[in-house]
Amino acid sequence: MPSISRKGQKMPESPIRKLVPYAEAAKSRGVHVYHLNIGQPDIKTPQVALDAVKNNNIEVLAYSRTEGSETYRSKIAAYFHKLGIELDPAEILVTTGGSEALSFAMGSIADFGDEIIIPEPFYANYNGFATAMGVTVVPIVSRIEENFALPPIEEFEKLIGPKTKAILICNPGNPTGYLYSEEEIKKLAQLVLRHDIFLIADEVYREFTYDGKSHHSILHYKEIEEQAMVVDSVSKRYSMCGARIGCLISRNAEVIQTALKFAQARLSPPTYAQIASEAALETPQSYFDEVKEEYVARRNLLIRELEQIDGVKVARPQGAFYCIAELPVADADHFAQWLLESFNLENETVMVAPAAGFYASKGLGKNQIRIAYVLEKESLKKAVNILREGLKQYGSR
Repeated sequence: MPSISRKGQKMPESPIRKLVPYAEAAKSRGVHVYHLNIGQPDIKTPQVALDAVKNNNIEVLAYSRTEGSETYRSKIAAYFHKLGIELDPAEILVTTGGSEALSFAMGSIADFGDEIIIPEPFYANYNGFATAMGVTVVPIVSRIEENFALPPIEEFEKLIGPKTKAILICNPGNPTGYLYSEEEIKKLAQLVLRHDIFLIADEVYREFTYDGKSHHSILHYKEIEEQAMVVDSVSKRYSMCGARIGCLISRNAEVIQTALKFAQARLSPPTYAQIASEAALETPQSYFDEVKEEYVARRNLLIRELEQIDGVKVARPQGAFYCIAELPVADADHFAQWLLESFNLENETVMVAPAAGFYASKGLGKNQIRIAYVLEKESLKKAVNILREGLKQYGSR
């Protein structure tokens, strides 16, 4: 019998989606499942984006340009201009979601066996993108006790070797919600400059920062403009996950030209989704102000409720809409499956994302979960109460 590839065997399962069959089975039994496992906002997509598609009079749904439409890339550049970042549309490559931008970034700068250093826990699909591209992830641990702050630069220095091609960060972070300070970004900029490597920043949650703190983009640092690569997306900013539109940004012309070759192999990003994404750029600031206010309220409720559960330790997010909670269990994977298979409270249960899948170091995160606070407050409160009762019953078995 023919065998599948070693690469395929190494591809990791998604910690976010691997429990879906158990959730579907629970639903088939009539159990209501609160989804805390996936970053799918319940915030309404801006109407201007939906109307742009609905009212469009396209007669032939044709390919777009490989790099994305000229008008859309020009408007992305205008968006960044408002943030104090000057870009030429030629420095922007539109992609099928931020996921494709990350794959293109890795493929453009690293050969098989080359290394990218990533603070962990990190977005689980970074492991998948790296495996698909033949890139080795070198993790550096950030800790819940420090709220998942950037590890000391000295620890990065120890990991940089001849195969190191880049450092990759997510800012604000998924799954931690950590927001890197200006000082931390400056230290990273100095580090990549000193070692002549790339700095890739996944900045898709840029708009969602809390407690009066600001987001600091790596694109502000002129000294690393040849080394800075930014991944962006409309998915979370405009609650448009299904549009699958993102972009890769670099002022390094060779990087963009190389990434363009990967993009040509997939032809073009989706046309209707670009139309919606272009229209979404007209969304007023009031939309983001209201969304941020809602997420802050949800975060505060979630943290308050979690901190009242015996044995639970939780980091306080400063951005995005995720947090990591440490539970009084030995195996969060088993507990998460048990919640769906064997437990309900008044015919309701919760689905969480076991956090071990957000680490590359084996053995880490086994007693942690990621929670996405993308449910309205009443549902979020019910979900945490179910988690509380679940922990009581699970621990007394």
